[in-house]
Amino acid sequence: MTDRILLSAPHMGGGERDLVTEVFDTNWIAPTGPMVDRFERDLERLTGIGHVAALSSGTAALHLALRLVGVVPGDAVWGSTMTFIGGVAPILYLGGVPVFVDIEDEMFLIDCDLLERALIEAEWEGALPRVVITTDLYGHVVDAVRMRGLADRFGFAWISDAAEAVGGYRDGRHAGHGADYAILSFNGNKIITTSGGGALASPDGEAIARARFLSTQARDPAPHYEHTTTGYNYRLSNVCAAIGVGQLTVLAERVDRRRAIHALYRELIGDLPGVRLSPEATGMRANRWLTTIRIDPATAGTDREVVRLALDAAGIEARPLWKPMHAQPVFATARAIGGSVADRCFAQGLCLPSGSAMTDADVARVAGVVRDLIRTA
Repeated sequence: MTDRILLSAPHMGGGERDLVTEVFDTNWIAPTGPMVDRFERDLERLTGIGHVAALSSGTAALHLALRLVGVVPGDAVWGSTMTFIGGVAPILYLGGVPVFVDIEDEMFLIDCDLLERALIEAEWEGALPRVVITTDLYGHVVDAVRMRGLADRFGFAWISDAAEAVGGYRDGRHAGHGADYAILSFNGNKIITTSGGGALASPDGEAIARARFLSTQARDPAPHYEHTTTGYNYRLSNVCAAIGVGQLTVLAERVDRRRAIHALYRELIGDLPGVRLSPEATGMRANRWLTTIRIDPATAGTDREVVRLALDAAGIEARPLWKPMHAQPVFATARAIGGSVADRCFAQGLCLPSGSAMTDADVARVAGVVRDLIRTA
């Protein structure tokens, strides 16, 4: 059987092995160490955000951000409804009340016009959110100027979930820049990986110092184990950080390759009836973590699920877009502001294989299945 094409497989750059060997040679394995410090400095330079704490996952980073903001039981936390559950579940860890906001139709980012109208109404009602979480979905980057203005106007803390947008920019600024806190992820399926890991970034150095304290079980300075508050085991290991240092050296070429893969998909299937690929907003340079398509069955003559199953039968992994959070059983009682756009995008949307190691022939193989199916529908 022809080798299976995966959605987004890990891809080492070549220098990671030497860096991990250095960690082993110094026997500085965990919990932290020089590679963690180096990785954090490299991330600060990449993002332009003043302070970074390297952590075990993006979900851990979001949990810490919400705690640092001061979310307590009953606080309203608004966020984009189309996201991965790790981008909202920490709201529940602290007893917050999630409210899900619909997305715009093209790039699947939170609908800032809808958000602004809802904030105006909430202000009249004296029910503004404590926090708003935006999600830079599939490497598209939210309008930071607009969001910073809304945060300052309505007084909420803005957390930017840039987990899928490392290496993405808008108006010359890295994803997450301008937020009170930015969440990064280096999970195995991301554009660069530490095997598992994430980071919390903020312009507030004291907050990041506090995050480091909380992420190492909140141990107070003492010769024994002294704790005046509870913390978590959320720090990144020195071994994983070494992989991250190596991965950052190839991030730019990873982004270039993902963008080239997207451009080739657009060339090969962008003209099919009923098929839409996501554009880029003016000033945006998306990292194109995953190339997504929308299939309108009324025009294409087939639907997303038929295409997905055909790809699977051909040994090609493809997945629907994230199922909206307001449609998830675990959030059945949560309030949603809109939601019909996200529902439609989920019903029509498909993520295509986009791994940096894909060849042009791989892309053509994927596109050929889609093209043959829609052309004969």
